[in-house]
Parts: sequence; C-alpha cells; structure tokens
Amino acid sequence: MPYKLPVSTLVVIYTSALDVLLLERADHPGYWQSVTGSQDEGEHLRETAVREVFEETGLEAERYALTDWDLKNVYEIYPVWQYRYPPGITHNTEHVFGLELPDRLPVRLSPREHLNFVWLPWQDAAEKVFSPSNRAAILQLPERMHHVRN
Repeated sequence: MPYKLPVSTLVVIYTSALDVLLLERADHPGYWQSVTGSQDEGEHLRETAVREVFEETGLEAERYALTDWDLKNVYEIYPVWQYRYPPGITHNTEHVFGLELPDRLPVRLSPREHLNFVWLPWQDAAEKVFSPSNRAAILQLPERMHHVRN
C-alpha cells in the first residue's frame, strides 16, 4: 500500500436546518466524524473533497453547494494511523470544506470505511465527533451560514 500524503480534506455535510451528517469509522467503532480523506498525488483539494464525499456517502458534491472554508488545521497524526504515512511524517494539514444539502438525504456507506451514519443537530454532532478540528468546524456552522446568506 502506498503511503498517504499528509494533506487531507474535512467536509462537513449539513442541511439548511443545520443538521449534520456523521459517519462511524469501521476501523474504530464509536469514532464518529464528518467526511475526511487524504489528497491523492496531483489532485486539487476541491477534487479531493468531491471524491471523498462520493466514496464515503455516495453523494455527488458537485450537485450541491460545496464551499472551501479557507480554513486549515495542522495536527499531529494519531499514533494508530501513523503507519499510513512515510517515515518521519508526524503532522497532517487538513483543509475544511462545507457541503450544504437541501435536506437530509439518504447515503450509501462504504462498508470498508464506515459502519453507520446519523444526522444530528449541529450542537449534538459537535459533541459526538472524536476529532477536535472536526468539532471546531461544526461549531462554526451557524456563523458560516450567516455569512453565506448575507
């Protein structure tokens, strides 16, 4: 298996009512998150976001409002996933996107990656995710929607 690039996207999928889609990781049951995934060599970040949304949910992000939040988080790679990266790489740069859907839509999970999904109000979703950067992104939703609409 080739090593992952230490660059990823986090895509917060939400509705206009501020319900947020969370996915439960197959490799760590009980770990809930938004769509996330590493950039492929030569891929633009928006392409990474679109690809990951489709792979993990079956949703076609290009059909909806996909927004680059111009926000990036640099964090230490969790030890449990360190083997996926080249030796000596300890940090990942995560680029945050938002995907607004008109309503809660059915999703098609990738069973290799996720066990379950749930739609939750944004406050509950922020409490449920394991990642601090994912939590911070979800907590920004009300303010980000306000800016988009005005």
